[in-house]
Amino acid sequence: METMSEDKILPNQKNGYELPKSVAVIYSDVKREYFLSEDAYIAEKDAQDVAETIAKSVEKLDIKTELYPGNVDLIDKLKINKPDVVINLVDTFKGSDYQASIIPAVFEILEVPYIGTGALGLSLSSNKYLVSQLYQASGIPVAHSQLFNTPTDFLDPTLRFPLISKLNETHGSVELTDKAVSENEKDLRERLKLLIPTYKESVLVEEFIVGREVSAILLEGLNKKVYFSEKIFPETDSKYKFLNFDLKWYSPTEQNVKFQKYEDPILKEYVKKAFSVMELFDYGKFDVRIDNSGRYFFIDTNPNTFLGPGGSMSTTLELYGVNFEETIKRLLINTVRDWQGKERLPYPKSK
Repeated sequence: METMSEDKILPNQKNGYELPKSVAVIYSDVKREYFLSEDAYIAEKDAQDVAETIAKSVEKLDIKTELYPGNVDLIDKLKINKPDVVINLVDTFKGSDYQASIIPAVFEILEVPYIGTGALGLSLSSNKYLVSQLYQASGIPVAHSQLFNTPTDFLDPTLRFPLISKLNETHGSVELTDKAVSENEKDLRERLKLLIPTYKESVLVEEFIVGREVSAILLEGLNKKVYFSEKIFPETDSKYKFLNFDLKWYSPTEQNVKFQKYEDPILKEYVKKAFSVMELFDYGKFDVRIDNSGRYFFIDTNPNTFLGPGGSMSTTLELYGVNFEETIKRLLINTVRDWQGKERLPYPKSK
């Protein structure tokens, strides 16, 4: 694909660049047979609807917009239509989270400017245990954890109950139910016996941090900006408060998690460091637990987090007066700037 011409640079723009003329929105190609459980399918089934909503917002900026599923036909479509910028919304490829990194690799090969994290960042973040190890080695606080490859693996005696079990490669809060938190080894083993054979992947078991939870959104631009929101969980019969699958995908609006502003310059620096360590680009979301002593623990990393209106990212930004349309415009202009300046060609530079 040809690089953008210099006539797309306008001196009166805030950062010297204008919006692209054409955009392709790429979304997960979702079919029930791709997924190993109904819950995993539910977490992805609305991918096209979300893409259509985002495309409408892009079109309001007077940009020609097309939508393509992230499948084997994508390369031909991009080569023929040659969009100026691609918005990558693909979370799974044929039902697999870790294979979603194939999609930005396609953009890199074709030298198509795109919004979102590259193949390396997506690959790293698809392995939660690896994320935890990278953070720990970088001085970013995480909960004590252990990776289980079989239900009978030796249990680290230094782990303290309650423990929460997470699928190591699958996101979307899949299998994060009340039963995900175990208070004894017997319950933990039963959980592992269910998860490992069903999903054919390892399980990350980590100490459950009792306390509060904060989401941090980082938006790249001329400067990295971090926005925080603290989750206020609804009153339920659940002993442990966290964003479980039912809360995320099934709760009626009036029972949803609420958000309020949160600020701490120390946590802001941790977030910026985590963003760099994980090789993320453009935007990302980090979930952080705060224990009763005020200590932070990074529990989840989300490159290319849900971009559409109504998600935790847009809800958090709205607390600071940043609406969804402004976010999309900022990301598009930043992408034009980065690719014209060859900041992401042929591969992203280390930060």
